[in-house]
Amino acid sequence: TMRRLAAMAPPASALLLPLLLAQRIGVSALRTGPTRRDTLKFAAACAAPALTSPSNGLVGPASAVAPATALSATAGAATFKPPPLGLGAWAWGDSLFWGYDTSEDAALKEVFDYAVSKGVRFFDTAEVYGLGISEKLLGKFAAASPVSDEIQIATKFAALPWRTKPKDVLEAAKRSTDRLGRPIDLYQIHFPNAWANEQYWEGLGEAVNSGLVRSAGVSNYGIDAMRACRSTLSARGVPLVSNQIQLSLIYPFALQNGLVDTCRELDVAVLAYSPLGLGLLTDKFALPDKLPKGPRKALAEQYLQDDGFVQLLKSMRQVGAEGHAGASPAQVALAWCIAKGACVIPGARTLKQAESNVAASQMTLTAAEVAMLDKAAAAVKPVLSPDSSPFPKKDIFTKLTMYDS
Repeated sequence: TMRRLAAMAPPASALLLPLLLAQRIGVSALRTGPTRRDTLKFAAACAAPALTSPSNGLVGPASAVAPATALSATAGAATFKPPPLGLGAWAWGDSLFWGYDTSEDAALKEVFDYAVSKGVRFFDTAEVYGLGISEKLLGKFAAASPVSDEIQIATKFAALPWRTKPKDVLEAAKRSTDRLGRPIDLYQIHFPNAWANEQYWEGLGEAVNSGLVRSAGVSNYGIDAMRACRSTLSARGVPLVSNQIQLSLIYPFALQNGLVDTCRELDVAVLAYSPLGLGLLTDKFALPDKLPKGPRKALAEQYLQDDGFVQLLKSMRQVGAEGHAGASPAQVALAWCIAKGACVIPGARTLKQAESNVAASQMTLTAAEVAMLDKAAAAVKPVLSPDSSPFPKKDIFTKLTMYDS
């Protein structure tokens, strides 16, 4: 009975989920963020379709989503093919984890324009990043670009507990297109839910078939869940094109448990988020007082006290200095992910960071360098691990393993 009630209406804890989403890697403390009113407004907007659904006998039917709108993607459009480098816009609008302020908008547009000028065409966001602010910024920047038609934007559906129907995916996608002001090139299920996952896959397939979005992907899905989602989509004639997962030298678990190998087997592209380990692999932090602000401070302190992590940074500096004209540890970290076959989507809030990202995409590590970095990474204590993730590990009804790394 409790499970059914939870599926019908948002419990109090679920209203805090947009806050928890900012902790994608399992950090428990948040010190800054939008106002409580902002968070509740966003949660209420997400909950509205479920609360007005005739299936739970409340107010009445939610407004229907038309299968085609002025912003609809072209039905049957070419399947998304990720490049080696994209740009992640989690920090664009997110004050919870990254301390965003509207005064940064001009600098963020400069970052966007620079990236585009250097050939970057893929940008990743989500409806929960900044409670929709990230999508709005990306849409505005892309609309003003002289190569707007070449730009591809991926966004994500938040699998919140009260979203339990295929139409919830369609309605959320429509709201994202409204914020972006353009069609969605790649629409992803952001993370597993503890239930209703199969309903999301049906909605995702319908979103593609109806022309609302161009391509379908998932994020934070484990091996079994990815296979199941792919099967559901395939029945609709829709390919699963990507799985966006956390992957870095301090979070290599998807390489160790077979998830990346399974992606290759199924021809599902790996999109690597947090390839810089939340900035900890940039080598710009040091004990006792040169530390990041907010929740990342505790993480940095734990890593910097680990000799294995310190030696990893030393190895990264060595690789950059000896074989790549003084490339920075951040660039080496990105080049390592690319060498593993991933499309990396690091964030960038300054022009310097964007320049570093672009330069990293032009590096090619040797097999010996990759092996050296693998060995150094294996000696790092796992401060971050799959066990610390907030994502549901299993679907409580189907018993399907949803998350593994």
